[in-house]
Amino acid sequence: MNRLFGTKRNALPKPNLNDAISSIDTRVSSLDIKLTKINSELATYQQRLARMREGPGKKALKQKALKLLKQKKQYESQKDQLETQSWNMSQAQMTNDNLKNTMVTIDAMKQTNKELKRTYGKIDVDKIDDLQDEMLDLIEKSNEIQNSLSTAYNMPDDVSESELDAELEALGEEIQYEQETNSQIPSYLQMEDDATKLPSFIDEDPIKDNKLTNDKLTAS
Repeated sequence: MNRLFGTKRNALPKPNLNDAISSIDTRVSSLDIKLTKINSELATYQQRLARMREGPGKKALKQKALKLLKQKKQYESQKDQLETQSWNMSQAQMTNDNLKNTMVTIDAMKQTNKELKRTYGKIDVDKIDDLQDEMLDLIEKSNEIQNSLSTAYNMPDDVSESELDAELEALGEEIQYEQETNSQIPSYLQMEDDATKLPSFIDEDPIKDNKLTNDKLTAS
């Protein structure tokens, strides 16, 4: 029996939409070639008929052209049907692809939900609350330690406003005294009123003009 009918392993693979669409497109291309050839022949007949006179010869040529035109109509009808089938199968293939993508997305979402549930199942909210309480206690203890270390020693407990006013007044007087002291220049640094007066070790004034120079030269 297996020799006559074959086994399942030798069975032909099931056709799919992609193969069917490819086959139809091949047939459409073949019809396009035939239609191109018919159109070329009809154009030749048209040119010959335009130059012929009425008679049996022209009538016979018209019959050939008419037969060729009928073939063209049949090919065009077949082409339209095949293109419609190809379009419908393309739409079906697109719908099938969209459904597959949707199923992949759903499976991914399910897997993600499982992972999330597994992860959140490991988290204990009560332990997190206890950890937060421990952190707050540690922060409070740290603040207490810092406050204790920042305690100042031998500081007066209170200072009155009258003591503050007296201290500020004393500071003001001290600053004023320093300014007055710094403004006084020692006598040895002060300049005399006559800024042009020469020191005592110079015998005479410098020569101011050329006339005095010439007189001294003549006397010598």
